[in-house]
Amino acid sequence: MNSSYPLSASRFLRTSHFGRLSYQRHFKRVFDIGLALILLIPTAIVVAALWLGARRNGGSGFFAHERLRQDGSSFKCWKIRTMCEEADEKLHALIQQNEAAALQWANSQKLKDDPRVTPFGRYLRRSGLDELPQIWNIIVGDMSFVGPRPITQEEAPRYKNAIWAYRATKPGLTGIWQTQGRKNPCYQQRIQMDKEYAHSVSALLDIKLILKTVRVAFAQTGS
Repeated sequence: MNSSYPLSASRFLRTSHFGRLSYQRHFKRVFDIGLALILLIPTAIVVAALWLGARRNGGSGFFAHERLRQDGSSFKCWKIRTMCEEADEKLHALIQQNEAAALQWANSQKLKDDPRVTPFGRYLRRSGLDELPQIWNIIVGDMSFVGPRPITQEEAPRYKNAIWAYRATKPGLTGIWQTQGRKNPCYQQRIQMDKEYAHSVSALLDIKLILKTVRVAFAQTGS
């Protein structure tokens, strides 16, 4: 494993099986709802401003993509739109014509310099602000504040026998991977991070990851 992403228990103390189950079954949802309600009004104001900014590039201000819930069913995961219209069609054409882009997409499901992303969208992605509408997904129970990155149906087979790590908790607005800042781990490293979180989930870890996410977002916004 790449030493840039140390995932040993020295970073995130593993919690007991009883402790994990108790938090996940009884307290994690309460934590999510409480924090979501506290953030609802200020987040709504910010989201409205970002929506207007995204609309300046034409098209809709919001974007919903099908992702998988903890139980394997699909839900609409909301974001501020960061890409141009017909982004999926442009991606298909790009990976058909550009071998390097196709390899990069196959390795990480991301493109380093994605030509589909608008200038305003690049700012949103760098700061993570494009994902603020997922507060709604948290309120309705599709997601949690902390958990694995929401994946598509097409991505699920890549987990192979590690799919249990994705289904151990609800997908999250943030997680271990999202706190890596500018680092862009390959897909297998992201799966390993999901496994580490599943083994270590606790209220303390969730709070630490949320606070680290805020620090990373501020650092990226100001860069």
